Amino acid sequence: MGFNLHADNSNDPPEVRNWRVHLIALVVSMGAIAMGYDTSVIGGTMALEPFRRDFGMERVSDLETDTLEGNIVSTFQAGCFFGSLLTFPLAERFGRKMAIVLAISIFCVGGSLMTAASGHLGMIYAGRAIAGFGIGSVSLQVPVYIAETSPPSIRGRLVGIFEICSQGGRCCRVVCCSWGSSGVRRPPRWYAKQDRWEEAERSLIWIRKLPADHPMIQDEMQQIREQIQMGAPAAGTKHDFWNYVHRLGQKGTRNRIGIGLLLMAFQNLTGVNIITYYSPRIFETLGITGTDTKLFATGFYGVAKTLGMIIFSVWLVEKVGRRSGLIWGAFIGSLPMWYIGGYVFRADPEGAAARGDTARNAWSYLAMVCVYLYGLIYCATWQGITWVICSEVFPIDIRMLCVALTTANQWLWSFIISRTTPYMITSLGYGTYFFFAALMVCMGFWAWWFVPETKGEVAGGDGGVVRGSARGQGCGMGSEGRGRSCKGGD
Repeated sequence: MGFNLHADNSNDPPEVRNWRVHLIALVVSMGAIAMGYDTSVIGGTMALEPFRRDFGMERVSDLETDTLEGNIVSTFQAGCFFGSLLTFPLAERFGRKMAIVLAISIFCVGGSLMTAASGHLGMIYAGRAIAGFGIGSVSLQVPVYIAETSPPSIRGRLVGIFEICSQGGRCCRVVCCSWGSSGVRRPPRWYAKQDRWEEAERSLIWIRKLPADHPMIQDEMQQIREQIQMGAPAAGTKHDFWNYVHRLGQKGTRNRIGIGLLLMAFQNLTGVNIITYYSPRIFETLGITGTDTKLFATGFYGVAKTLGMIIFSVWLVEKVGRRSGLIWGAFIGSLPMWYIGGYVFRADPEGAAARGDTARNAWSYLAMVCVYLYGLIYCATWQGITWVICSEVFPIDIRMLCVALTTANQWLWSFIISRTTPYMITSLGYGTYFFFAALMVCMGFWAWWFVPETKGEVAGGDGGVVRGSARGQGCGMGSEGRGRSCKGGD
């Protein structure tokens, strides 16, 4: 057997884990670079003296500063919410590839407005909202595209490339626009939904690098036919609004949507965004003074998160699995939060810095290490796993709609957290860290009880991940875990 980096419970032939499918995932994930850049850069930008001067943040009270910071950050999340919720019909009608290219183009318009804002609040709000709309669409389209083109044994790894690009978001954001038309094929399942079966087969052959008569090609095409047949509306009906409502409410779909919505909500309730969006201010509460020093410390936080995503994508997601990663990520990831809260409570580093006491000891340096450790653990588990699960568990005929709902929910909670965080830091202080640490412990128990394992399973079968629900213990999602992981579901 030896050591490998793919799921052991999959029967994929080695040929399908080829350079082509990795390159496709990398190219379509280029849009995530813009996503990562814009979500991370704003915290450091708001700490810069020219920015604070141009937008009047030096002349207002602390409460007004909190409000202004919250507005600037959360306008982006509001745009992401609507972009992820409203653009799924474009992908259904014109295909995933064209929808991704359009989303990146919209982001570029928003980025241009932000660049030209120069002290005009209205322009920066508009720019962040438009950019957010484009990024929300990217966050919907890309994981679904990758999941639909990936072989089961490395699907988690390939979706993880999307998150790696998100964390490496300081690279050029327009590459996807130039590569999108030449390096990417439409997924075979989209062709199948359009009743274009010959093109679906050609696309699958090209992606898998296998001949048409290979057993895997024949088996996967048969699975796609079965999925399309199962999701097809009854005779005399069509996929209209009420048909979608009926499909969303069906047994076997309801619990998937519920798990997906909670996963995306909990991803934000880990507290990661209080550091991502307001990292200079967080480091200030740890006694780090000086704009350059805070930005330098923030940069290392980004490095830790990127390293965490690499660990997730290359090794953890296919070897440890989705469910176990969520459980251990929640319990172990809460430990740095507990320490940071305890340190702020005990040492009051922000107050000491305000009094001119900038001396640091081993405990203060450990608090900084805990910030980086938390970012690494979070990105190695909850950051990527939630996107992987939500991109692979839904029925093929309504997958894009379901992922639109879960992705919009992710941005909704991101908006809520980013909007309230400045007030929490000001009002609760150390209690902010204790609050999120306690939530992470609760999430670990929830994942242990409700989330099934989907590692190495075929996406889309029987309305979900595998054909038949026997392995899912009644939840119909396929579970290598215990039956308890599906209790409470349909």
